[in-house]
Amino acid sequence: MSTALVITSSALGEASVSSQLVEETVARLRSHDPALRVIARDLGRNPVPHLDIDSAAALRGAEPSNYAQVNALSLSNDLIAELKTADTLVIGAPMYNFGMPSTLKAWFDHVLRAGITFSYSESGPEGLIKGKRAFVVESRGGLYSEGPAQPMDSQEPHLRNLLAFMGITDVTFLRAEKLAFGPEAREQAIEAVRQQIGKTVGEACRKAA
Repeated sequence: MSTALVITSSALGEASVSSQLVEETVARLRSHDPALRVIARDLGRNPVPHLDIDSAAALRGAEPSNYAQVNALSLSNDLIAELKTADTLVIGAPMYNFGMPSTLKAWFDHVLRAGITFSYSESGPEGLIKGKRAFVVESRGGLYSEGPAQPMDSQEPHLRNLLAFMGITDVTFLRAEKLAFGPEAREQAIEAVRQQIGKTVGEACRKAA
């Protein structure tokens, strides 16, 4: 039985395109593996706290000296345990002001820990979370994968770097773009991603079989 860690981060609840497409991705995965176990984290409804003086100290390796630091370390350990358990990550990442939601960034801040999910050596940093695949569903009001707005994309490069830093390099980005270009463009974009999900998930599952 394989396990998928499913992370959504939209503030829009059921109206979220990224969350809807994440559900589509999970359904496709389950069609290939009916016994799929899903660990779900809805960061929009239940956000991971942003770093503060206590959590920053605890996650950098200091011995916890108060309840806030103990709780921060416990949460980080739980999130990392979920990450290590999963064979597949499915991440919903809407674009907010050219980047990922701060709630998703906070999740990364809690799982990126030296000596646990990455390490440093004389040859440079090495990711310690290996052998996993990830599907990242991005929703964007404009067009950022190409054209004049491409240099403004601080979302996908950041996500790619954070995942790779932990050792997760088998990443497929599924982009729903031009969602703010009118109803027709929106529906076309969503349908195109649905088709891509069916194709890429099917190919990934066949390779893993």
